[in-house]
Amino acid sequence: MTGAEQHTVPVDAPRVDQYLAGLLAGQSRSQVQRLIAQGHVRINDAPARSGSRLRAGDRLSWEVPPPVPTRLDAESMDLRVLYEDEDLAIIDKPAGLVVHPGPGHPTGTLVHGLLGRAPGWSTIGGTERPGIVHRLDRDTSGLMVVARNDDAHRELARQLQRRIMTRRYRAIVVGEVADPAARIEASIGRDPRKRQRMAVLAGGREAVTEFRRLQIAGGHSLLEVRLGTGRTHQIRVHLAYIHHPVLGDPIYGRRSPVIARPALHAEALTLRHPRTGKAMTWQTPPPDDFESAWNSLAQPKMR
Repeated sequence: MTGAEQHTVPVDAPRVDQYLAGLLAGQSRSQVQRLIAQGHVRINDAPARSGSRLRAGDRLSWEVPPPVPTRLDAESMDLRVLYEDEDLAIIDKPAGLVVHPGPGHPTGTLVHGLLGRAPGWSTIGGTERPGIVHRLDRDTSGLMVVARNDDAHRELARQLQRRIMTRRYRAIVVGEVADPAARIEASIGRDPRKRQRMAVLAGGREAVTEFRRLQIAGGHSLLEVRLGTGRTHQIRVHLAYIHHPVLGDPIYGRRSPVIARPALHAEALTLRHPRTGKAMTWQTPPPDDFESAWNSLAQPKMR
């Protein structure tokens, strides 16, 4: 491969995708797997596979092709931007807004709104995800950081991977949570019976969620939740696993008459600025539907 970078593996490693993701700052494991699938990674001059084992002394080579310009159309969108500079922006995403294009959502996503706001977002996430460092589920409201350039994206992704970037959520869950605080450690993977869902699985990826109980009312609990890892649907899966699903979650719990979506809100985000290293924190209160749902549960019911 012309222009490929090379590395001699010092010790045995179980999977090349895991190993290479650790070498490449700003490249997630899924992005590395895509490089492997496209033939951009070789072991001892032979094409690699994601599950290939590495042995001490193996010659690992790879190249990251230049980004392809996005073909997405910019769309005018009233985004709530809490902070913005030449490296990043902090978005308060409303519930119902999809982050990036996918099946059933070719337009009208946060990405289209970012392009409508300004050109020049990071390209590391691919042509369909300019600027996107991490994401929130469609029906989760709250804070996201997006990257204005590739250097910022790499540094923010590193902070996310090493848990320097922290995220705090607020959730209303079904049932009265007994523990005032707890830590959930349970691996998460794709549900083999229902592929659109995630589930706690013995062979899944490590997942850690911590929570603190804030209040109890009307047979429900208000929690402050912190992510130790960032798996798909992690909070929703873990809380359902301990038999306290998020209120209004139609996938891992059930719909609710008091809120039309899962009652989950990303209320705080802390990171170090990718250029200056300065610690920065943003907070945003839950939206009206979340507050209304909790207030309705807290009010005494007429008998």
